[in-house]
Amino acid sequence: MQGKIKKIVTDKGYGFVSGDRGDVFFHCTSVVGAQFEQLQEGQDVEYQIEEDKRGPRATSVQVS
Repeated sequence: MQGKIKKIVTDKGYGFVSGDRGDVFFHCTSVVGAQFEQLQEGQDVEYQIEEDKRGPRATSVQVS
């Protein structure tokens, strides 16, 4: 899937990606090919969606 980083909460280690399925949570450990701290709001990313007990979350988040 493709989307944009909507929000980053650097001090807590998570953010949200805005894409076709709306806003989806991602954790800093889901970022590949870059450091979490290098990500910026508005950046284009590619990602996968995984369902967990709290709902959908983005995995394999990488800058496109």
